Amino acid sequence: MTREHRVNIQYISAVGMLISGVALSVAGFIVSPLGEISDSVLWFAAQTMIYAGSVFGVSVYVNDKFPSQTNSTRTMTKKARKITEIIVHCSATREGKDFGAGDINVWHLVRGFDCIGYHYVVRLDGTVERGRDEQKIGAHCVGHNAMSIGVCYIGGLGDDKQPKDTRTPQQKDALRSLLARLKAKYPDAKIRGHRDFAAKACPCFDATSEYADL
Repeated sequence: MTREHRVNIQYISAVGMLISGVALSVAGFIVSPLGEISDSVLWFAAQTMIYAGSVFGVSVYVNDKFPSQTNSTRTMTKKARKITEIIVHCSATREGKDFGAGDINVWHLVRGFDCIGYHYVVRLDGTVERGRDEQKIGAHCVGHNAMSIGVCYIGGLGDDKQPKDTRTPQQKDALRSLLARLKAKYPDAKIRGHRDFAAKACPCFDATSEYADL
């Protein structure tokens, strides 16, 4: 359906409401036993229809005549974040122990976050799960959250609980695919590891070097 057809249907609907309201007004006057229109249920329904038709009609007219201003307001409201970094993390959980975005969300809520701090989570089998919305500032790398996307793979610790690159083959494929997609979406963003910005081993491999070709 074209925009013109949609607008015409909206105009017809608004006019239909007004006509129905007028018709109900007349019916309410006739039905009222004493001619006291204000006491008629039909009169109340008529006033509602007339009011709704008027408001809807004005709304359609404004959106039709001033579309650029309306779209501009919406654009300002949903202005996209500028992304300069895509930061890779590990969940710091033991090798072979599978968790998901839901689990991390609970952990982060306990820590006082309003929701999971990462934007994406990659499970052991390579499944990519969404965390917080991309347009919401993350909570995963102090000093770099405002303009970054946080990606976390499940793992990062060996059986001895020491830092270790525990990525499964599926996780490696999924991570590369996800990062390539994000890089295409945010071409100016640089892919980094959490350890590049903090005194930590996370994500337990050199993400900057491994994904330098993306």
